[in-house]
Amino acid sequence: MPASLSNLKLAPRVKAFFSRESAASETTAQPQAQADVTSFPDEKALGKKRSPNHDTDDESSVREVADAAERDPELNPGALSFEEDTAGGMGRHLGVFSCTLLIVGRIIGTGIFSTPSSILGSVGSVGASLMLWVLGFILSACGLFIWLEFGTMFPRSGGEKVYLEAVYKKPKYLSTYVFAANAILVGLTASGCIVFASNILEAAGHEATRWTTRGIAVGTICFAVLLHGLTPRVGVLVMNGLSVFKVVILLFVVVTGWVVLSGKTSIQDPHVNFRNAFAGSSNSSNDYATAMFKVLYSYIGWSNVNYVLNNVKDPVRTLRIAGPLGLGICAILYILANISYFAVASKEEIIDSGVTVASLFFRKVFGPQAQKALTVFVALSALGNVVTVTFALSRINQELAKEGLPLPFGNKFWASNWPTGKSPFPGLVLHMIPSIIIMIAPPPEVAYPFILDVQGYPIQVINLFVVVGLFWLRYHKPNALRPFKVWLPVAFFFLAATVFLLVAPFIRPANGVGDTPPLPYYLYCLVGIGVLAFGALYWVAFRLAPTWFGYEVIQRKEALSDGTFVTVNDYKKIQ
Repeated sequence: MPASLSNLKLAPRVKAFFSRESAASETTAQPQAQADVTSFPDEKALGKKRSPNHDTDDESSVREVADAAERDPELNPGALSFEEDTAGGMGRHLGVFSCTLLIVGRIIGTGIFSTPSSILGSVGSVGASLMLWVLGFILSACGLFIWLEFGTMFPRSGGEKVYLEAVYKKPKYLSTYVFAANAILVGLTASGCIVFASNILEAAGHEATRWTTRGIAVGTICFAVLLHGLTPRVGVLVMNGLSVFKVVILLFVVVTGWVVLSGKTSIQDPHVNFRNAFAGSSNSSNDYATAMFKVLYSYIGWSNVNYVLNNVKDPVRTLRIAGPLGLGICAILYILANISYFAVASKEEIIDSGVTVASLFFRKVFGPQAQKALTVFVALSALGNVVTVTFALSRINQELAKEGLPLPFGNKFWASNWPTGKSPFPGLVLHMIPSIIIMIAPPPEVAYPFILDVQGYPIQVINLFVVVGLFWLRYHKPNALRPFKVWLPVAFFFLAATVFLLVAPFIRPANGVGDTPPLPYYLYCLVGIGVLAFGALYWVAFRLAPTWFGYEVIQRKEALSDGTFVTVNDYKKIQ
């Protein structure tokens, strides 16, 4: 009998939940004398019906994309069909408004309140700093248009997981395992939880000791997990409300900046930073690359809807509207907020103050008492980011588990919508565990800046393979259905920028140490590459190594009681 990874012992009630598969899904795969065998029942055997998630007239574009994938199986990413992959859960309940706020809430975190001072310190001038924010928006927009093409071709949850699987089919599932290592190990919300905890303690007038901060941070992510896992509709409402709040706060900063620039406040010379804006600019490419990583990390989130497309109403249309709208709102607010900051304080004050630029802004315009109000704003902004990131990344974890990724307790548990049948609570827990470890284990002074850098590098590696995959599909599948097509020069520009961002961090910076001393300036790049390499080793262990010991990997599909379809790997001795 095949020895399935999913047959580990669970508590009886939980196990019963996952064992109620449809009887037709119990199809026995015939043994094959090769290492990687896929033996799936056909759709009739699964008793499959057209999903109500995309069977309405106003979603004909989704039906058209699904039919195109069925006509050309080479375009189907992963093992599950479109119907199977989109089955289960709450169905399509996110409209244009929620999806726009899903992007806005993910992009606007705490970076815009603190990162501008760090970027200014790296590049040395106000003009260069503002140019990087504009360039960051242009690069993000280029990436957005590439992801729009992929997202409308493959309107499924999972984002880059889906696009890599559609292109890099050999070695089978290698791209899935490599992407999974980054998504699970580095896709964290630890920094947002820590920022929320420290700011709440400061606002309350309590000392932010290390363990008090960590305790509140752990409670924060637990709150987000329980919110989305047990009350998913309330979770969406809270997420939307916090996103609107963040937009209002940034609008307040922007309007205040306009008033300052008009000369009607106590600020003596609000135009001093703009007279010779590029004076003191750095000449080191490493400085610009490191600063650009921080800018791009502040913009990260423009692909957030791509991760949850199984939950989006009319995903092709919604993605084409919400993507540009959400990124555009954030870019305008970011650039105008930076101008407001630079209108209030001189370059030297911002670099030497030792506080976040937003704190300096509020103190100089409204007085010392306003700084306490800012800590509440930053805390709520961080909380909104945690809630939004947790919502999206849990869907990625669920999609990875549905694809058969070997995980403790079996992938069926992590792929399910247990216990409500509507939300991927196990996927939320899988996101929570590494985040808590990072919160508790390392010393925060060096660890958190280093983790931010580590998170940025493997993302750029994945982006490189995604954009190369776009060119590959354009060449090999020129007639494939593409509801949205990115202009190829845009893709080439994004490719060139990605290559630069991968190479430049290895060039010695002007100060010789980078921004995370005493750690070597290039260490975060090596750690990021190491994370992806771990995914490759994981693939070797579970997909390749069994063949060395006379076993073959046989895949089968199962339908859980909540309607979710999963791929299960069995290991059978070769006769």
